[in-house]
Amino acid sequence: MSFSTLGLSAPILEAVAQQGYETPSPIQAEAIPAVLEGRDVMAAAQTGTGKTAGFTLPLLQRLSEGPKVQGNQVRALVLTPTRELAAQVGESVATYGKNLPLRSAVVFGGVKINPQMMTLRRGVDVLVATPGRLLDLFNQNAVRFKQLEVLILDEADRMLDMGFIHDIRKILSLLPKKRQNLMFSATFSDEIRALAKGLVNDPIEISVTPRNAAATTVEQWIHPVDKKQKSALLTQLIRDNQWQQALVFTKTKHGANRLTRYLDDKGITAAAIHGNKSQGARTKALADFKQGEVRILVATDIAARGLDIDQLPQVVNFDLPNVAEDYVHRIGRTGRAGATGKAISLVCADEFKQLSDVERLIKQLLPRQPMPGFEPVNLLPESRLDLRVKKPKKPKKPKQPKVEHKDGQRSGDNARGHKPTGKNRRHQAGQGQSQGRNQGKPSSRRRPGAKPAGSDQRAAPKG
Repeated sequence: MSFSTLGLSAPILEAVAQQGYETPSPIQAEAIPAVLEGRDVMAAAQTGTGKTAGFTLPLLQRLSEGPKVQGNQVRALVLTPTRELAAQVGESVATYGKNLPLRSAVVFGGVKINPQMMTLRRGVDVLVATPGRLLDLFNQNAVRFKQLEVLILDEADRMLDMGFIHDIRKILSLLPKKRQNLMFSATFSDEIRALAKGLVNDPIEISVTPRNAAATTVEQWIHPVDKKQKSALLTQLIRDNQWQQALVFTKTKHGANRLTRYLDDKGITAAAIHGNKSQGARTKALADFKQGEVRILVATDIAARGLDIDQLPQVVNFDLPNVAEDYVHRIGRTGRAGATGKAISLVCADEFKQLSDVERLIKQLLPRQPMPGFEPVNLLPESRLDLRVKKPKKPKKPKQPKVEHKDGQRSGDNARGHKPTGKNRRHQAGQGQSQGRNQGKPSSRRRPGAKPAGSDQRAAPKG
């Protein structure tokens, strides 16, 4: 199969050929015809499978056949969770649509909003946006959706993980009801399907990779090491293997900064990208890394989502992620489009739980390669592959409020026929004798205004 058999126009096919692509990937072969037919699509695909072109190519084809966009209007909206992914999708739209009379724009936070407002004033055919900045632009009357034809949610699972669900629902309420909807996600979790119920109509479901599966082209292993020795071990690996390019993941922003400084001090050029970095700094770090001016790019999970780096030879997990699914996303940065790659994890004893979760998820034990001179003092326990399905924990029953009982009486004692004991028995017996002596005798004490016993006046009905 070739791209020419999928129904794409000559200008788009020419742009694809100029990028050196001849055969569509599995996700492209299934998604492109469905989108061209105008169908709603739910596609499960890991990064590196060509999913961006899978919706970009048919989207451009459809828009090239439609009406001209008006000022401040948008014909197609692509929502992404991160700035980097937005920039990547925007670049793809510009690359494949360069032979078409269409306008596109990319908007996200972290940069000045005025230039973005100026770009939108003429209207754009394709707008790639992060949810927060899009709502800001709408509130300032810079963007309108009267002409919207297509909505695309890219990496929908990550948008939910990052807490964008409320922003997404706000955006959906602003869009025309009649539109084509495309949803791309690494997995179809219960949360994703719940979101899809209010979004897609009679969708075609496409799944080209097993759920949470690691790419078969990626070789994976771990180096057991004490936490304090990780930086030194990473430096040794870079020097021994003469790595010219490696993407390193840390758990925290501060950890990324510390590791970057350490590598720089050792004469290894490194740069960090994370949420605290300005957009300009993140863009420069990624550009320097791609051009080879920086050997090591240190990133947190959120910042690295959507990074598209051709022929990345290795990924290093300096820290294992707390969420096992993120391990699959991380190592998916290498071994893309059929190329081979390596995924190395530096694991200390404190990370055994995270290691077990990862191995359980990918259904395999990761080989261990101890490094001479870096044998851990705190030994990493041996792994056992447990594939049993974890049962959800039963919610704890709420504690019943304490009921006050007189004289230490237990709840329901008298009702169940329990005999009073000890002091309570003598007390209750005394009460019974007193009641027996006074039975039939009217009380000499009455409340002021109370009627005498035996009065035949009936009480007034209540209410």
